[in-house]
Amino acid sequence: MLRSVKVRDYMSTNLITFKPESDLFRAIDVLLKHNISGAPVVDHSGQLVGLLSEVDCLKSLLSGSYYDYESLGGQVSEYMTTSVDVVEAGEDILAVSERFIKERRRRFPVIENGRLVGQISRKDVLRALKKFSSAEELHQNKEQSVHYRS
Repeated sequence: MLRSVKVRDYMSTNLITFKPESDLFRAIDVLLKHNISGAPVVDHSGQLVGLLSEVDCLKSLLSGSYYDYESLGGQVSEYMTTSVDVVEAGEDILAVSERFIKERRRRFPVIENGRLVGQISRKDVLRALKKFSSAEELHQNKEQSVHYRS
């Protein structure tokens, strides 16, 4: 059985982030360069204020007309999603895995005291499950070994 494990134990902390005033096309370049589908947007104090996704970037391109190229682009704040589902760093990883299933998310920003501290993905949760299933097998094998010696 998987014991309680906190999100902070498995979250990624080395994140690419944007500021609301970041140039949209520079942000698109960063997404493409790092092969990521989105990134958190934080203010100068580290507070999460939104997410910029590939879909947000596509919407920006569609909002400009085909012939009015000067209206394309702008700041990240003009296109980012501001209603962001988050998890707390102290949440149990099993509860978060239930949210992944119910909400069909790939990742959640992780906050602590209102500040962005990381991100947890489905792969992070799978890594935790694998680690603890291996530890459980090791523990069971050790118990069986002791039992056979008696």
